[in-house]
Amino acid sequence: MNLLRTKSVEQSIQDTEEPGHRLRRELSALDLVMFGVGVLIGTGIFVLTGQVARDKAGPAVALSFVLAAVVCGLAALCYAEFSSTVPVAGSAYTFSYATLGEFPAWVIGWDLILELALGAAVVSVGWSGYAASLLDDAHIHLPDAILHPPGESGGVVNVPAIVLVLLVTGLLVLGVKVSSRVNAVVVTIKLFVVLLVIVAGLFFVKGDNYRPFIPPSKSNPSVEGGEAPLIQVLFGITPVSYGWLGVFAAVSVVFFAYIGFDIVATAAEEARRPQRDLPIGLIGSLVVTAVLYAAVSLVVTGMRDYTKLSEDAPLADAFKAVGHPAFATVISVGAVAGLTTVVLILLLGQSRVFFAMSRDGLLPAWLSAVHPRFGTPYRSTVIMGVIVAVLSGLIPLAKLAELVNIGTLFAFLVVSVGVLILRRTRPELPRAFRVPLVPLLPVLSVLACLFVMINLPVETWLRFLAWMAVGAVLYAVYGHRHSRLRRREAVDVPGDVPGKS
Repeated sequence: MNLLRTKSVEQSIQDTEEPGHRLRRELSALDLVMFGVGVLIGTGIFVLTGQVARDKAGPAVALSFVLAAVVCGLAALCYAEFSSTVPVAGSAYTFSYATLGEFPAWVIGWDLILELALGAAVVSVGWSGYAASLLDDAHIHLPDAILHPPGESGGVVNVPAIVLVLLVTGLLVLGVKVSSRVNAVVVTIKLFVVLLVIVAGLFFVKGDNYRPFIPPSKSNPSVEGGEAPLIQVLFGITPVSYGWLGVFAAVSVVFFAYIGFDIVATAAEEARRPQRDLPIGLIGSLVVTAVLYAAVSLVVTGMRDYTKLSEDAPLADAFKAVGHPAFATVISVGAVAGLTTVVLILLLGQSRVFFAMSRDGLLPAWLSAVHPRFGTPYRSTVIMGVIVAVLSGLIPLAKLAELVNIGTLFAFLVVSVGVLILRRTRPELPRAFRVPLVPLLPVLSVLACLFVMINLPVETWLRFLAWMAVGAVLYAVYGHRHSRLRRREAVDVPGDVPGKS
């Protein structure tokens, strides 16, 4: 049972040309940048900025956003090299198959299923709340029974969240180009809202609110049990607010605002010129959002004393505090638009990972069928859309949200390691984009991901390990037996390029 058989880069690329499993190359560099921006700008820019400023870093939260962008940038460089070298759907799953082996690739694919499906469900629930708020402003009141899952605030089923997921699923079936056009329109709307908030907020900035820019450090009380960060359990390090340690501690929180840029890599097989367009999409979207996050955080902490920022809607409340409550509605519109594209792109990435795994035989092969008219993996898209719709409508998701974060960080770490391995095992491969300063930058990326991961609660780690254990069982029962690469090696099919062991 060879768990570490690798699928060669050449075979991965060859599989993309198989009739019935070929995706259409319709995405430009701009489309990919818009996908990245679409998934990165969500509630984080309207909520997280104020929360972290108040509780962790003060006005220096802008520095935390910049540092978090640097951490993500290290991973983005590794993704850019891999996706331009292996322009195949599946992102970290495909990259792992080419470097670490089949079982590690399965683990990463299983991890991505958790990250993307659960992430889409969590975001759709957030969208439902903002949409209900906008309807309330228009004097249209939806009953609690259809706004919450069972057991929460008298809810029975979250109907708006289900409707959003099903509509987005239908859009994705119609084609990636149609989806990218809708995404571009909605991203333009939310960028306009964000820029409007920044420009308008500048007129109400007070210099006194920036003093001190880095407030004096103070210790937080220790968190006990499963909610304690792993770093506290391992090393006895208690959380710190403010000061430089607070700025660094805030990085592990605001880092999550950037999660999602890696989804650009899942569309590698649908990019027109992947060797050029994918690095632009990955790095370009990260740069744009980093600038916007830093600008918004500077504006909100300049408008209002950081100790008075609200937890749920800091930007909206900051405008109310200066006598302009109408901006709260504008911000809600931006949030609804922002979360719509986040759900769209998370489901896009999820369906492509499912597609790649089924094409390799690790999941049922019929899932990799491409629609003859629309050129999309419609079966995997519909199935995952229905699963996410059920999750968002019926399951309380608040406690599971952090699983999205640890799953993403694990994928970042594996891709960074994979760059080092492929440089050593296949140095002759043409690389349109190369990570500079190898091995230094990939090693720094691994260390940065580990640092953020150990700042997550112990209970998140336990849930993650349980999910991985379930995945290992499924691989042993199904994936290993039906692996196309295993069958190729067994029968030595003429013309196939065998995976290296």
